[in-house]
Amino acid sequence: VDGKLVAAAEEERFRRIKHWAGLPTNAIDYCLREGGISLRDIDHIAINRKPGVNNWRRLGFVLTHRPDPRLMLQKLRNIRSASSANEALEKAYGVSLRAEVHHVEHHLAHLASAFLVSDFQEAACLSVDGFGDFASTAIGFGQGNNVKIDNRVYFPHSLGIFYSALTQFIGFPHFGDEYKVMGLAPYGQPKYLEPMRELVRVQTDGTFKLNLKYFRHHTDNVSYSWNNCAPEVGTLYTDKLIDLLGPARDAHDPLEQWHKDIACSVQAMYEEAFFALLNALHAGHPCPNLALSGGCAMNSVANGKVYLCTPFRKMYLPAAAGDAGGAIGGATYVQSQLTSDHYPKTPDLRSRFVLDHAYSGPEFSNSEIRKLIESRKEEISRQGCQMSEVTDQEELCRRTAAMIADGKVVGWFQGRMEWGPRALGNRSILADPRRSDIKEMLNAKIKRRESFRPFAPSILRESVAEWFEQDDDVPFMMEVFQIRSEKRALIPAVAHVDGSGRLQTVHRETNPLFHSLISAFRALTSVPLVLNTSFNENEPVVCRPEEALDCFLRTKMDVLVLGDFVVERNISV
Repeated sequence: VDGKLVAAAEEERFRRIKHWAGLPTNAIDYCLREGGISLRDIDHIAINRKPGVNNWRRLGFVLTHRPDPRLMLQKLRNIRSASSANEALEKAYGVSLRAEVHHVEHHLAHLASAFLVSDFQEAACLSVDGFGDFASTAIGFGQGNNVKIDNRVYFPHSLGIFYSALTQFIGFPHFGDEYKVMGLAPYGQPKYLEPMRELVRVQTDGTFKLNLKYFRHHTDNVSYSWNNCAPEVGTLYTDKLIDLLGPARDAHDPLEQWHKDIACSVQAMYEEAFFALLNALHAGHPCPNLALSGGCAMNSVANGKVYLCTPFRKMYLPAAAGDAGGAIGGATYVQSQLTSDHYPKTPDLRSRFVLDHAYSGPEFSNSEIRKLIESRKEEISRQGCQMSEVTDQEELCRRTAAMIADGKVVGWFQGRMEWGPRALGNRSILADPRRSDIKEMLNAKIKRRESFRPFAPSILRESVAEWFEQDDDVPFMMEVFQIRSEKRALIPAVAHVDGSGRLQTVHRETNPLFHSLISAFRALTSVPLVLNTSFNENEPVVCRPEEALDCFLRTKMDVLVLGDFVVERNISV
């Protein structure tokens, strides 16, 4: 609204279905309420898809590859779906839109989602993901109020498809499982790097090409279905990959060492291609600043090595680097291009808004939480829990910190929900990073997830240099750094097998309550960080107090802090 972000939330948080796909009516309703406006009040709508863009490339692909007609029919349907978004809105809300609808190329929206909300006056820009508008990668430059694309990598070549196909091969079949491969990789060695170089061929200009005989996304109609609006993707690789690497792992098969070695090799190949892109980008735009986005920018391990492997010295990564972030990117790009009196096209426009925190989702008052607690008082008591209210925030932080230091696992629900996939201290499960047994307990009893996956540290910004080998600001938990060797034994719960940690830096200015909690924990333990994992159990991160309470009651969490209210489980019951 008027050049500033007032609300952002993903539909999956409201629908309670991971990766929900469809018209995001609940998220739209929330954003309109938060902005104090109606759909009729909106002047401009931005959509991060541009039907018809890169059509010459599409035609060339059809003529040279002769893909399955069903594949092209699916792509035509996708184009029509993007074109008719305004019709879908009018039908869903029963109103005639007066807003002008702008279609922004997918990767241009990604670039804008990083550069146009950063504090950079100029930056080299890179977007890397699966596909969008017939491209997988965009290389560009941002300056002042504008961002432009210089070069693209087009369909069917894609680092995102490479990583997804190998994720399936290793036995993680679900949409969005790539982070599991990233977590598994440190348990292996890059013994399969040469075969990976057979799959991905880095070019002399820094771009890349896939060896397409190992992939089937470009010739066959790889199914993209929606089971209850959750995406499911068909097999992306061919039998040639099995000939090259051996039998694919079934999801229920045990993980063997060679699977871990393949995971390590996949990550190594991704980094090799990723850093080739970045170094070529810097050669073309020798600027110290980098704005990075796209679904592959969720690869926090590679992100954490950017300063070590490239000449870039400052980087901005948005909280939602994937497709959700394209909504903000599309909106900021359209705003930057408008020339009306209401939106003057001046360099000052960008400086009015920098996205330095992710707290843009729904918030719930203590009166709403009190009403919930009272309505479910008997159920809470039957589970052996006691309730109290702590209205002094310093005391609330001291008390919560003491419980964490005492080994309790705490569900922490405060303020506005985070934008993006990470829990950043408002919808978090917190624990003592000093406990060597806490990872196993969290994975088995609360998160119910694979034991090899690490947990993240949230650390006071002012303490990063003391505990990590790199000193940089990572407010959105988008980079993995090495923990200092002398500190690793002190915080085993957040030190991965290779001594790394995917950190979040916590600022007093952007989250004073979470900063106070960690400061209180430091006062008790001399450790300026806590274990922070998302508040969920194989579901989207909790949005409402009801979901937080439900998750607490059905898991083995010890304490729930909902606003000013503390619910403690009585271990003697």
